[in-house]
Amino acid sequence: MLTSAWPFQNRRSAVNDTAPLLAALRASSDRLSALVGRLTPEQLRSGSYASEWTIADVLSHLGSGGEIMRRRLEAVLAGDAEAGADIAPEVWDAWNAKSPDDQATDALTADRAAVEQIEALTEDEQQRVAMPMGPTTLGFPQLLQLRLAEHVLHTWDIAVTLDPADTVPAAAAGPLLDLLPMIAGWAGKPTGSTMDVHVRTSEPTRDLLVTLGAQGVTIADDPGREETAAPDLELPAEAFLRLVYGRLDPTHSPIADTHGVGGSALDELRRAFPGF
Repeated sequence: MLTSAWPFQNRRSAVNDTAPLLAALRASSDRLSALVGRLTPEQLRSGSYASEWTIADVLSHLGSGGEIMRRRLEAVLAGDAEAGADIAPEVWDAWNAKSPDDQATDALTADRAAVEQIEALTEDEQQRVAMPMGPTTLGFPQLLQLRLAEHVLHTWDIAVTLDPADTVPAAAAGPLLDLLPMIAGWAGKPTGSTMDVHVRTSEPTRDLLVTLGAQGVTIADDPGREETAAPDLELPAEAFLRLVYGRLDPTHSPIADTHGVGGSALDELRRAFPGF
């Protein structure tokens, strides 16, 4: 079902146990709904953290993404995985034509429908999910990881405009660490430097190795690193998640403990992950 490129396939938490992912997605959906309920029409039309999008644009993206996922899941479970593969352009066109107010209202409806759909899947249906995406075929846990990452980060794009100190909830960030090697392959850019950066996260604690190379960036688990060995960069898991997604600018960063290569490690990783 999975291509060999999927990261950390042998980690039980990443592949077999979807309960934390489901709980985190439901919590993020509730968080989004609470945030949107506080927004005025003027705020919907104001800028989000995603510099080219208004808050309404972000909500449109989340709503259309939920609709696309729901329709593609229905096609996959009906036995025709390719049936929904080309629906994205028509869905985006429909959402782009909505007013900002309708984008906000409809996004919450579409998002909740997508969450309820995946929560209602039986174990047999979960096992049958095999959704083509580029060179990879996604199983249910991997599809869930991608939707959760999209959801929590774009929800943060909205939340941080209301509270500059806002962070991604730790309950969502932890399960998404296993997704980051694949994201690094998409988003990581050569910086002209070649170096290894040993990263230790908290909430949860993980040791990871980020390698900057001439062709791009890789992230790998680093289980052999001794707990007593000082990492080059130490920061909360949610901050590392935002770093890889290009959302850890100096204004929205925690205080990071740096050792060895010092503060240059964080600066270099910011250049390697400019965002996408």
